Amino acid sequence: MKKTLLACVAAFSVGAAWADYPEKPLTIVVPFAAGGPTDKVARDLAEALRKPLNATIVIENVGGAGGTLGATKVSKASPDGYTLLLHHIGMATSPALYRNLQYKTLDDFEYLGLINEVPMTLIARPSLPANNYAEFLKWIESNKGKINLANAGLGSASHLCGLIYQSTLKVDMTTVPYKGTGPAMTDLIGGQVDFMCDQTTNTTSQIDTGKVKAYAVTTTKRLGGNLAKLPTLEESGMKGFNVTIWHGLYAPKNTPKPVLEKINTALKTALKDADFRKREEALGAVIVTDGRVNPAEHKKFVEAEINKWGPVIKAAGQYAE
Repeated sequence: MKKTLLACVAAFSVGAAWADYPEKPLTIVVPFAAGGPTDKVARDLAEALRKPLNATIVIENVGGAGGTLGATKVSKASPDGYTLLLHHIGMATSPALYRNLQYKTLDDFEYLGLINEVPMTLIARPSLPANNYAEFLKWIESNKGKINLANAGLGSASHLCGLIYQSTLKVDMTTVPYKGTGPAMTDLIGGQVDFMCDQTTNTTSQIDTGKVKAYAVTTTKRLGGNLAKLPTLEESGMKGFNVTIWHGLYAPKNTPKPVLEKINTALKTALKDADFRKREEALGAVIVTDGRVNPAEHKKFVEAEINKWGPVIKAAGQYAE
């Protein structure tokens, strides 16, 4: 009886101690440089979170090492709810990509909820002769050993999509990594590389203006808007091909439960914010509305993604120290 009473008192004390959270500005760490797609998602979300949390939110860009430097910083931050991490699919792929990862993805963070999913598009240099996906496949078949596949660097969305695309086709290509999407896109438009698979946040405007050729999307269903005419890779013969780049929110391990609950509640409110949804949809992103907005389902999803991408990355033998 005494133990039960003490446990109740302790739980009440913890809740009471954090009743006024947040009492100072929050920092959301983005593990990539400013101006990129993940940074854009973070800034849009911060704006939508300010009202339900009644707090100032600061974005801190900690780029480097494929997002692992920023993630490491948050994993070692004080577990008080004032330092959060907004990360993309790299949370699931880094365990396979990096031999000396300084954190444990499933053990060193509190999961707060998934935010969005961003489709990928298969795009090529404007001078590539194929005008649709069927012709593109024929072009690949007749140019084996001479194909250059660009990506934005190890662990980037374009790198991961390229890996699984090659694996599915069972065709080896020369991978050309760049230090970011910008230079990769510049060389693609200029014809220095052949094609790239990258997220709609980076490719939609280039497709709309005719600067690149677009052949397919990586989702199981066709997209809307200006991309509606593009077939899915699944309907084009790659059964089960489904690659999206998702973003989630995290806190350091052992952040108090009352704080986590407040953040998760605010996140769910932010995801329904009309302005936030409009900004995300303009980038081709799909707001998550299913159970993965809850911590347990978010973590379960990331674990499944780790199991999905690990074998693909290991089979490709592409690692970083």
